[in-house]
Amino acid sequence: MGRKLRQGDPWMPGFRYGALLPPLSLNLIVRDVERSVRFYRAVFDAEVHYYDVDFGAMRVGPAEVMLHADHTHEDHPWAPDLSAGVKRGVGLQIRVLGIDPDWVERRAREAGADVAAGATNKGHGWREVWVRDPDGYEWAVGVLIPPAKGPFGPQTSG
Repeated sequence: MGRKLRQGDPWMPGFRYGALLPPLSLNLIVRDVERSVRFYRAVFDAEVHYYDVDFGAMRVGPAEVMLHADHTHEDHPWAPDLSAGVKRGVGLQIRVLGIDPDWVERRAREAGADVAAGATNKGHGWREVWVRDPDGYEWAVGVLIPPAKGPFGPQTSG
């Protein structure tokens, strides 16, 4: 792992936070944790558990999201590309169902965020918006619409 710039003790020991994580969580490597936290609060009304110069922990809708500053991963194979300015998140779209896309689009535009595609009804049964965070990670958030919503919507097999 890379270096830590935080002064003092962490929010909680890493092993304790790791034990609290759900089976699927996101870890985004970002240039500036505080800038990213401001974006996620302004656009998604994220529940921020903790952040410092090295690390952030938050909930975006139902997703548990970690933010690690670039310098904390300077020994990772990605480090040279990230420091060279290679675009982050290309080929990845983070999709979260259950967040009102019209609300997110309005908040994103008010915050001056990059709205890659405005709220639109899609053929796959979602009304969704695509918003990019300050590092270029793209979030597609939305809600079910007919015909996906209703008696013939998502089915589970028994």
